[in-house]
Amino acid sequence: MLKGNQSHITEFLLLGLTSDPKLQVWLFISFLTMYLVNVFGNSVIIAAIQGDARLHTPMYYFLSNLSFVDICFTNVIVPRMLANMMSKNKRVPFAQCLTQMYFFVTCAITDSFLLAAMAIDRYVAICNPLHYTTTMSPKRCLLLVIASWVVSHLHSLTHTILMAHLSFCGPNIIHHFFCDVQPLLTLSCSDTSANELLAFTEGSFVIMSPFIFIIVSYVFITRAVLRVPSGGGRYKVFSTCGSHLTVVALYYGTAISVYIRPSSTYSVTKDRVVTVIYTVVIPMLNPFIYSLRNKDMKQALRKLTRRKE
Repeated sequence: MLKGNQSHITEFLLLGLTSDPKLQVWLFISFLTMYLVNVFGNSVIIAAIQGDARLHTPMYYFLSNLSFVDICFTNVIVPRMLANMMSKNKRVPFAQCLTQMYFFVTCAITDSFLLAAMAIDRYVAICNPLHYTTTMSPKRCLLLVIASWVVSHLHSLTHTILMAHLSFCGPNIIHHFFCDVQPLLTLSCSDTSANELLAFTEGSFVIMSPFIFIIVSYVFITRAVLRVPSGGGRYKVFSTCGSHLTVVALYYGTAISVYIRPSSTYSVTKDRVVTVIYTVVIPMLNPFIYSLRNKDMKQALRKLTRRKE
């Protein structure tokens, strides 16, 4: 590519996960299956919650919003990746690349804030049950969801504007399966210190502040549970948090390993594998994690199945 400013690069080449044609076929089948399971599973969760009046509570309200974000999350990434696997033309226009990055960051941060809102809901339910109805009122739950989306969009917009002002002189090959922040920064011939500072400081804040809320909430929840005299009672109280803790561990364990670190430590091979986990695998697993050990969800799903029949 010619040296110069951003105008010399009007598109990027997304290489995807592999260049092996045989392996691409198997990856296509695998990711298509996971995508369909994700969309179907999360759609069923939303429908079950909406269709059962017993689930019209703050916990399930946040869960239905989380399922909606997971559907959006996967739709931002997987359809383009599948098309890229089956096509020889792997070019992505610059504007489309930035658009994908924008919505990816938005969905990722919204996921993070919704998980924090769910932790706060469990804290109030277990530690302050007498004030639960007033504290977690429908209005406040709605405000928490709106705030999650607004903060996520503002954060993503800041990243996108800074990225759009960088110069890309060449090469234009992205060794990834979608337009993520770090792969784009490595291709820029401009000074990316402002972008990296934003990613490490403000990015750390929007990822770590919900995580800290979750940790603090569960410290208080654990203290409250340990005061319950019987072992069976402790298990019953804490079992309502098991699914949420599993999702938190999976989500933050992978996200922090990729984004909360200097860009100099970026590894294409390692980060692609980890990114697949939290962009495709975890959203697909969420419906199973939240429904398999939840009696209310199981009953709502059976009710939904009977209604379909």
